[in-house]
Amino acid sequence: MPDLASPLIAWYRDNARDLPWRRPGFGAWGTLVSEFMLQQTPVARVIPLLEAWLERWPTPADLAAAAPADAVRQWANLGYPRRALWLHRAAVEIRDRHAGVVPRDVDDLLALTGIGDYTARAVAVFAYGDRHPVVDTNTRRVLARAVQGRSQPGPAAKRDLVDMAEILPDDIAASTVVNAAAMELGALVCTARVPRCDACPLADRCAWRAAGYPDTGDTRVKQARYEGSDRQARGAILQVLRAATTHDVAAEDVIGDWPDAAQRDRAIDSLVVDGLVEAVDGRLRLPR
Repeated sequence: MPDLASPLIAWYRDNARDLPWRRPGFGAWGTLVSEFMLQQTPVARVIPLLEAWLERWPTPADLAAAAPADAVRQWANLGYPRRALWLHRAAVEIRDRHAGVVPRDVDDLLALTGIGDYTARAVAVFAYGDRHPVVDTNTRRVLARAVQGRSQPGPAAKRDLVDMAEILPDDIAASTVVNAAAMELGALVCTARVPRCDACPLADRCAWRAAGYPDTGDTRVKQARYEGSDRQARGAILQVLRAATTHDVAAEDVIGDWPDAAQRDRAIDSLVVDGLVEAVDGRLRLPR
């Protein structure tokens, strides 16, 4: 495999965005919270809510002492609000199992609620400086093109971790930079629809470019349309409950004018099943 680390490091040094979680001293808890928030959510939406979250709950123990409803309210419009509950549960587990300190070991991180392979490795690498391959959506696209010669990545696979591991330099500090640089390149240059190959530091060693940019197909799962979806109904229900001045609201008053009554009821039921809403005596509230 050609050397991809050197041009990635040089490019990142000159082009990396100034993001809160990249600043010295940000800490493992801040890194963990940022990774929860960044899942399927644009950076611009995350930054102000991340800063407000960490100001309110600067440690896992602070969040663990709060009610789950507070976490759901603070999550605001980030989407996929189950992440707020998972983060709250993870904070309780960190307090109870790890004396309030975010663990460093990948297996210990994986044992926390809501943490998968990517998030566990990201915390170990970016918060603690350990050497592991870290692969997110942007990294997978870079690997698909530069290493595998594909126009788009296929379904998530262990192959991506193997390919990323082969790219990483032996030096631990440099390996951390390469992990971050591959993500940044995928976010800013090697984008999904209109890659800026003229600005890519890997252009002269990219397998996809060398093959003549073949269209190898796109097998990624497409996200369902939001407008008119159950997700939209769920979001509208949570918005009402977050804004309520009392702790509960009569069920019939929660988006009572929703155009599809069956969808509204289905959304309420699913929120109850997910633990995001409690239904008590015909009234709805956020979880206590």
